[in-house]
Amino acid sequence: MSESTSTVTAAAAAPRKGGGRRRLSLPVILLIIAGGLALFSLVRVISGANDLTSVGQVSGALQLAVPIGLAGLGGLWSERAGVVNIGLEGMMIVGTWFGAWAGYQWGPWTGVLLGIAGGALGGLLHALMTVTFNVNHIVSGVAITILATGATRYLSNFTFAEAPGGSSKQSPRIDRITDITIPGLSDGLADLQAKHWFFVSDLAGVLGGLVTNLSLLTVVALLLVPATWWILWRTGFGLRLRSCGENPVAAESLGVNVYKYKYIAVIVSGGLAGLGGAFLAIVSTGIYQEGQTGGRGYIGLAAMIFGNWMPGGMALGAGLFGFTDSLKLRGGAENVHAMLLLLAILLVAFLVWQLYKKKYVAAGVSAVVAAGLLLWYVNTDRLPSQFVDAAPYVATLLVLALSAQRLRMPKADGLPYKRGQGK
Repeated sequence: MSESTSTVTAAAAAPRKGGGRRRLSLPVILLIIAGGLALFSLVRVISGANDLTSVGQVSGALQLAVPIGLAGLGGLWSERAGVVNIGLEGMMIVGTWFGAWAGYQWGPWTGVLLGIAGGALGGLLHALMTVTFNVNHIVSGVAITILATGATRYLSNFTFAEAPGGSSKQSPRIDRITDITIPGLSDGLADLQAKHWFFVSDLAGVLGGLVTNLSLLTVVALLLVPATWWILWRTGFGLRLRSCGENPVAAESLGVNVYKYKYIAVIVSGGLAGLGGAFLAIVSTGIYQEGQTGGRGYIGLAAMIFGNWMPGGMALGAGLFGFTDSLKLRGGAENVHAMLLLLAILLVAFLVWQLYKKKYVAAGVSAVVAAGLLLWYVNTDRLPSQFVDAAPYVATLLVLALSAQRLRMPKADGLPYKRGQGK
């Protein structure tokens, strides 16, 4: 048994050979976080955009990041087993509808459970199409999203439209899930943040956002990130699941039921996306509205790719996109304008690094772009509203472009597989 397990371990880890990177230790990670916070504090002091790291900004960013993170976590489960899940957006749509439909009638937690079940149903359909019938993963995912959009629109016409306070495009109001605020600590951190001291107030704003008006469902969502890491990287079940995404032929030869693990992964993937949809309807807005996912399923996939198919990196990517999205809601043009200065500073740091690595072309491009951003910042006070609205999507593209060189997807991700293929 141990010999079989070690062989599966080798099969799952083999593709990392030559392309792996050293893991960052906890002190190094904390140092990076402190450096990033200090940079934000510097930009805040220079620009005067004091809302950049306020309690409200951090709290709003967290709320916006959770649905993206849950979609990204769903994508990670699926793709670690070798199935590309472009249908996450559709599964989130189903989650919003089921979450609202059950939530306004039987309470928000029932809505959460039904939202998960609806997303899981979409995952089951995707697994059936891709694993059993070997349909192209992209085609299946797009078809599921189209089907989810049409089905929820049709169902809304004779469910929400007939309910008091509802219409064909939105549900009645859903009761809120309990929020957590730590008395004393929350007020103290808010007061400290309001003093606008360098670094200290920014740290207080970040911590205050984590202990003020925090939904219980947000806590559950945050716990799912380390839980996923532990299940997939510290258990035999996770090892077998990941081996299906790296080398399914080798996994099958060692007795792993590849179809079963792929089905489990994609169904869990759909359930997590459905939970993200239910979060949107129940926590973020308290109501279902047609089209409210707004492409978050796709942004979740981008966060997963940015995180290199790892839970921690995915959470960081989701936080980045949630923070960028929150900027336009609090302070809008002023906050996004301050981000021009932040980007210019980051590009200067990138320029120095490229010069150290003797990559002069990349360094030259960085210098030109950094100079352009700095001139833009100096010569303007606010940004056009169109750019403010597009900021989260621009950030998505920039992050993916800059991180593309270090990415390594599971070796068999998206590839067709049939039982007995290696015989």
